[in-house]
Amino acid sequence: MNSRLILDVHALQNVPPSNLNRDDTGSPKTAIYGGVTRARVSSQAWKRATRRYFTQLLDPAELGVRTKRVAEVLAARISAAQPELDGPQALALAAEVLQTATGSKIEPPKRKAEAAKKNGEPQPAPESSYLMFLSARQLDLLADLAVEGADDIKAFFKSKDTKSRAKKIADGRHSVDIALFGRMVADSADINVDAAAQVAHALSVHRAEIESDYFTAVDDRNTDAEPGAGMIGTVDFNSATLYRYAALDIDLLTRNLGKGLDEDEPATPVRRAVEVFLDGFVSSLPTGKINTFGNHTLPDAVVVKLRTARPVSFVSAFERPVVADEFGGHMEPACARLADYVPELERAYGEDDAMTWVLRVGPATAKLTSLGIETPSLSALVSAVGQAIAERLEHRA
Repeated sequence: MNSRLILDVHALQNVPPSNLNRDDTGSPKTAIYGGVTRARVSSQAWKRATRRYFTQLLDPAELGVRTKRVAEVLAARISAAQPELDGPQALALAAEVLQTATGSKIEPPKRKAEAAKKNGEPQPAPESSYLMFLSARQLDLLADLAVEGADDIKAFFKSKDTKSRAKKIADGRHSVDIALFGRMVADSADINVDAAAQVAHALSVHRAEIESDYFTAVDDRNTDAEPGAGMIGTVDFNSATLYRYAALDIDLLTRNLGKGLDEDEPATPVRRAVEVFLDGFVSSLPTGKINTFGNHTLPDAVVVKLRTARPVSFVSAFERPVVADEFGGHMEPACARLADYVPELERAYGEDDAMTWVLRVGPATAKLTSLGIETPSLSALVSAVGQAIAERLEHRA
């Protein structure tokens, strides 16, 4: 029986006054852990930040688009492939193709349609009722299918073989971001994609309090006779040393990337997808209130583990909140706590043979060097991890 291949990514990151991820009241999100309130950044927020960072690392053709306005996206491709098919005709073709491929209703939103009718405006573009995630390659192939059946698209899809082609396109040639983060199609579960990556909610390693900043804004046109602010308000914020964690199932990623490909069309190399994910997760930052706080930081410490059993988070190291040391600060005691906890956990569960890499900054993180191979830079870390995974996969073949 082959062992699994799991990549665990752990990071400790200082974030100064900020509001990375707001709740419905506008305050930074929090959670109770270890009996005290912690700063929290939701997994959804950091996954979106990671996906957005991918645009700096990959060509758009290798990524997907997630939108309700998927008919407009596909219609643009149809028109690009066949210029005489444009406007309402391209949208109608796109809607029909998407409905067949995904089983989802693609129609103008009822409220928008009623408003347009009342105001004598053109019918709004059809949309899906939920966010639909399709790769650039899938959209291109669906556009080709639409052009092929453009003369009578409804008759075109009466053929079982043609319907099957549409569904196969939607369920193959997945982009890197779909393979990593998955896709749920509510109306057609058979084309769902299980996410290869799991991202935990980031938590502060210590108790964190929410503070409020009272601000004023001066009206530039005020005269000396008109003192006072043109606007006043408050914005909530906190600061924290965050523990961040993500796990990547290399085997599932391999299957997702290879699904639906022809023999002469190889999958995106798994090594490349892993490297993009590692780089993107470590380097990305949610952008909530970023203009207000300018809280652009990177992790002080990153620990990467390549396992053969199951993912393991080290968040329990911080169940007892870290207290600032005598000089102030939470990073150094957090690193010490992690350096002590990890060997104990792995000894107890017999997983101390995992390959481990460490990327760290400054003397506060020095204790982490005991955990594994120290790498001098993020690029060196990414390359070393990618090489190790490529060798493991090649050895299996």
